[in-house]
Amino acid sequence: MTTDPLDLLATMLLVRRFEERCAELYSGGQIRGFLHLYVGEEAVAAGVCSALGEDDSVVSTYREHGHALARGAEPEALMAEMFGKVTGCSRGRGGSMHLFDRSLRFVGGNAVVGGGLPLAVGLALGDALQHRPGVTACFFGDGAMAEGEFHESLNLAVLWRLPVLFCCENNRYAMGTAISKEHGRTELALRAASYGAAAWPVDGMDAVAVAEAAEQAVAEIRGGGGPVFLELQTYRFRAHSMYDPDRYRAKDEIAHWRERDPIELLGQRLRADGRLTDETLARMDEEVMARITAAVDQAAGEPDEPVTDLTRFVYSDGSTAAVAGGPR
Repeated sequence: MTTDPLDLLATMLLVRRFEERCAELYSGGQIRGFLHLYVGEEAVAAGVCSALGEDDSVVSTYREHGHALARGAEPEALMAEMFGKVTGCSRGRGGSMHLFDRSLRFVGGNAVVGGGLPLAVGLALGDALQHRPGVTACFFGDGAMAEGEFHESLNLAVLWRLPVLFCCENNRYAMGTAISKEHGRTELALRAASYGAAAWPVDGMDAVAVAEAAEQAVAEIRGGGGPVFLELQTYRFRAHSMYDPDRYRAKDEIAHWRERDPIELLGQRLRADGRLTDETLARMDEEVMARITAAVDQAAGEPDEPVTDLTRFVYSDGSTAAVAGGPR
């Protein structure tokens, strides 16, 4: 594996603390709308994105804060977007579910279940037709595999041997529906393999395992092998969204998965290898918390978009000036 596990740990800490702060801000009424947190699933974003290069694209879901941060998005721009400020990565128009950063080829979150899958196939087709080296990583949940877009997208990607990395974040629940009540066959990698794609399950709570699997998958795709499907077996520690009372999961089930906290697991491994001390981890955590606190303070003072700009990027007068200065 080419990625340093310490870098994976730093990424996961950034995602965890960002999410926890967003939960506090939401409860205090400073962040509004919908909020779907990534707590518990950090190893997936950190591991997959560590295997991607600058020419690759990322298509995400409505639980995309972790993906954006792991891709390299600045927490200041993301927090401003959470606050709905014009300095946010989507000029305050996207909010939590529609983060976007063209400079990182982060093609945005998507509020529609499975909605990013056709987009990923289209991006990969464009790269293939123009002989660009890019791989498109598409994140989606197990619930998206019940949507028609999944079957159509995977089938086309296999037929055309497109450079798509399908990243199924199997957190065992589609909103409040357990996977056993959602799919007749719960071995999702086997279902994907039936279309002819290379596919295998991965321990999504182990950041190193995810990074290794992602590197192997990306290498196969770049070698012309066509799309690869990874079933990343993970678990969200919090409810589906901040509106969700979370009454469909047993407390002992949640407690069991919390024992496999990806940050704790990697920390234990690094301590055993002599590469991490409690003091070093505490210092890393303090630095992350300080940056997030600064991002919150900065976002709170940023301007809202002027009312006169509300139709900007919605209607065009046909001039080039109408599209200048759009979202990143």
